Amino acid sequence: MGSSDLAELAQQLPSIAASAGDLEARSLALPQLACPVVHHFGPGLYVREVRIPAGAFAVGHHQRCEHLNVFLQGRVLMLGEDGTTRELVAPMIFTGQPGRKMGLILEDVVWQNIYATEERNVETLEAMLLDKSPAWLDSDTQRRAEEVAARQADRDDFARVLDESGFDAATVALQSENEGDQIPMPHGAWPMRVGCSAIHGRGVLASAPIEPGALIAPARIGGMRTPAGRYTNHSATPNARMELLPSGDVNLVALRSIAGCKGGQDGEEITIDYRQALSLSGVRCIKRSES
Repeated sequence: MGSSDLAELAQQLPSIAASAGDLEARSLALPQLACPVVHHFGPGLYVREVRIPAGAFAVGHHQRCEHLNVFLQGRVLMLGEDGTTRELVAPMIFTGQPGRKMGLILEDVVWQNIYATEERNVETLEAMLLDKSPAWLDSDTQRRAEEVAARQADRDDFARVLDESGFDAATVALQSENEGDQIPMPHGAWPMRVGCSAIHGRGVLASAPIEPGALIAPARIGGMRTPAGRYTNHSATPNARMELLPSGDVNLVALRSIAGCKGGQDGEEITIDYRQALSLSGVRCIKRSES
């Protein structure tokens, strides 16, 4: 989007505010820009960091409660729900109020929303903190339904893994759901979240771009499975692998480039070949049931 286009859109922002819901519904049908999200966890804190490119018009989910905002980089023309506009220039820190943020991104943005919580499950956090519009939910449901049909080869290959390994589906489900060896994600910054899988049940979804060879997340620490260890699904064409460390811990590592979030949509599902995971000493089958 050129400077003249940005100027024209900026003039239209007040009228756009009155039809924000319709604008969101229409924009969801268009190709979405890459907007990486990294999830940071620390003692008593969850930090949701998003990067948005210049030229984007961003419509956020409705925030349920006030929270700290850290605007690290960029320039944005914010649109109030009453039609007013104001320009924000980084760096700045302020307390955001309940409601949804909308804005025209004038320069590449890095923005952090900071919440006081011990929760480390992103699905739970989003349910606690955000209201997602009917238009967004309908679009997400339709997109996922289309993806399910495209992943049948992965489900078929998982059945072959069971045959080859001697496991049966009930035993695998029971072991996977065992909560005795599960722990939350450790403190750190992770380019992934657990969410609905197009392959089976829940899966690990990229929220930011991941380079080949990069650590995605620890999968097993001290004999305990993290969500990356429990929920990573099998694929006949995996984009990641399990890596055994000298300590006996296991990391989930990228095999190739993995795409992150586009707009508000999740990125690629992160998958492994269970044959490779089962070959590691001390690593058991980690496939879970859909329930």
